[in-house]
Amino acid sequence: MEVNFKDIKVIGFDADDTLWVNETYFREAEEEVGRLLSHYETPNKIDQELFLMEIKNLPTYGYGVKGFILSIIELAIELSNGTVDNQIISKILDIGKGMINKPIELLDGVEEVLKTLSKDYRLIVATKGDLLDQERKLEKSGLIQYFHHIEVLSEKQEANYQKLLDHLDINPGNFLMIGNSLKSDILPLVNIGAKAIHVPFHTTWEHEKVSDKKANGQGYKTVESLSDIIELLK
Repeated sequence: MEVNFKDIKVIGFDADDTLWVNETYFREAEEEVGRLLSHYETPNKIDQELFLMEIKNLPTYGYGVKGFILSIIELAIELSNGTVDNQIISKILDIGKGMINKPIELLDGVEEVLKTLSKDYRLIVATKGDLLDQERKLEKSGLIQYFHHIEVLSEKQEANYQKLLDHLDINPGNFLMIGNSLKSDILPLVNIGAKAIHVPFHTTWEHEKVSDKKANGQGYKTVESLSDIIELLK
């Protein structure tokens, strides 16, 4: 399906795994937790149970490192029947602090793309996660100068995006969203009449995956890298 971008005036960018590396650090942390709690269960079982714990806790903790670490602690208590050693809890907390303090690793071509697009479009960030953590990452990234507005959403569903566009007085037909998650960054925008470009990241959280039937490619374009977007918008 051909997607026409000629009416675009505002471009929104997801942050994690669209502008910089993020999910990779969660996968590394999960492997470390598997080793740390291997006295209680197999790494594969721990990984499965941690995912279920995260999903259960999303309504309470939301997205981000802090909710992730709280879920790990809760899982450690559960797997150990309440006998988990304080040193293990301390190591879990250190994993979280290490994730939060990771240097920002920008994805290839990010700054050049933002610099180019900011000449002709109004750029915004529409991401989800922990507010303090996302603000910190944006400051450390050196990219904040390119954006007119930063929005950290509790969820990325149609209603959340519609509320954001209404608040910024943006017609959906003039809005383009760019992100790595079909579930969060692409399909909700297409459903409210906006345009979207999917830039896949090599690692995707299970919660963000969608079926082939839902990801039918209608109403959005998929590119291999952010740099491809410049040519697409000419």
